Amino acid sequence: MSQQHSAAPAPTPTTDAAVATVARRRDWWRDAVIYQVYPRSFADSNGDGMGDLEGIRARLPYLHDLGVDAVWLSPFYASPQADAGYDVADYRAVDPMFGTLLDADALIRDAHGLGLRIIVDLVPNHSSDQHEWFKRALAEGPGSPSRDRYHFRPGKGENGELPPNDWESIFGGPAWTRVTEPDGTPGEWYLHLFAPEQPDFNWEHPAVGDEFRSILRFWLDMGVDGFRIDVAHGMVKAEGLPDLGDHEQLKLLGNDVMPFFDQDGVHDIYRQWRLILDEYSGERIFVAEAWTPTVERTAHYVRPDELHQAFNFQYLGTHWDAEELRTVIDRTLDAMRPVGAPATWVLSNHDVTRHATRFANPPGLGTQIRLAGDRELGLRRARAATLLMLALPGSAYVYQGEELGLPDVVDLPDEVRQDPAYFRGAGQDGYRDGCRVPIPWTREGSSYGFGDGGSWLPQPEGWGELSVEAQTGTPGSTLELYRSALAVRRDQADLGAGDAVEWLPAPEGVLAFRRGDFVCVANTTGEPVTVPAYGRVLIANAEVAETGGEARVPADTTVWWTAG
Repeated sequence: MSQQHSAAPAPTPTTDAAVATVARRRDWWRDAVIYQVYPRSFADSNGDGMGDLEGIRARLPYLHDLGVDAVWLSPFYASPQADAGYDVADYRAVDPMFGTLLDADALIRDAHGLGLRIIVDLVPNHSSDQHEWFKRALAEGPGSPSRDRYHFRPGKGENGELPPNDWESIFGGPAWTRVTEPDGTPGEWYLHLFAPEQPDFNWEHPAVGDEFRSILRFWLDMGVDGFRIDVAHGMVKAEGLPDLGDHEQLKLLGNDVMPFFDQDGVHDIYRQWRLILDEYSGERIFVAEAWTPTVERTAHYVRPDELHQAFNFQYLGTHWDAEELRTVIDRTLDAMRPVGAPATWVLSNHDVTRHATRFANPPGLGTQIRLAGDRELGLRRARAATLLMLALPGSAYVYQGEELGLPDVVDLPDEVRQDPAYFRGAGQDGYRDGCRVPIPWTREGSSYGFGDGGSWLPQPEGWGELSVEAQTGTPGSTLELYRSALAVRRDQADLGAGDAVEWLPAPEGVLAFRRGDFVCVANTTGEPVTVPAYGRVLIANAEVAETGGEARVPADTTVWWTAG
């Protein structure tokens, strides 16, 4: 384990009173707007080209002024960074590139002082191959108790030269790697559903559950307000690790229950975790990253005694099309209502092409795209889609930089790419680097205000014109649209929490729904449409003309009205 535990003074656990200072109301998470920070790309405090915790801490006032309720931090744990920190070597230490535990403690305290909650990533499906447990398993050899904490198996074939089963890695290639035993001979294989540097834990072993319950308490005592659970649908594998029998397995992901994903046993784990979380005051929460075949199966993760929220990937993957959007909205609300959980809505994150670029391209290209498309069209649709998302009942997630209207950087040279999926054949497209380029804060500078020493991924020319500095106070800018929308959302009692919408008659290609005195109309077509003027316009992403009780809504525009 890292020496950080002994080298740095232990942070003082955040008191219940400190946690209580961020509580404005009960069930805050039901209608919260949560902002995702990708630490290496948000703000660099020491000029090494890599974002860090102190950089985030310095920018917390910006997030407060933006109007979000909570900040979700992608992993900052000690890690060799084989997969941007999702390969954790020590779950109780901060990687030196990001700072120290004292920096994490200060960030949490400052956030609470601003009324912001902090949610941290938890990676329970796999560790780094540099985790002490895995290094010990390799050193102790076959049959050792340490190997039982992972999935080690003898290979098939005459000399064990074939993988134990036919599972494929999400990043491409087989999901198994053969080890060299301590005596120098080819030996057992270990399971890794992602990169070889990310061996999967064996959650049938009691030590694994014990360890993660301890990790939960460590960070809860530090004062975090919740956890986003990476690969929440993983962890439990089908008994016997059966062959899948399909050599295009990646095409099945998200369409069927797999022997390594969405197994019913994961729910027993979450029921145990929920008991721990409920011991703590301040309404701490769990958020699941659960890729499931249907939103109905996603609802299983947010039953009253399990997790609080689950990402709505079905919504993220929906095209800018009124009929498709209405279908997924209805299915989401219908699925969440019986379990009493809020719906969640998300358009971008660190794993998919930014929606300003996805919507700039024709539908059907997936969520990882290497085409710039029509930038003007994409931005217009992205702004409209944001207003639609923020008008829906439930909680919304904003990925850093989307409030600036940032496009994906689709022309990164191959030699600068760092996504591990890019270097493995037949896996994910490997273009996640494009949404991870450090965000611009100022018009000028070596990294547009990200830091004094450049940036770990190159920023495009002209990035400064999309910066926080360039957009702040600029009428009609995407940043000011977000600020206004979040302010209106907070002020309007009929927005946010709830579990239903009342659909209103609307022209083809248009969504219209009512929530109390509030009405939202989203025109997903490429032409202006005429609808009733539902009251006073609260906000729109383009100019709306009203005459004689009717409103002309431009193409790719969402409008909020209130009758109050």
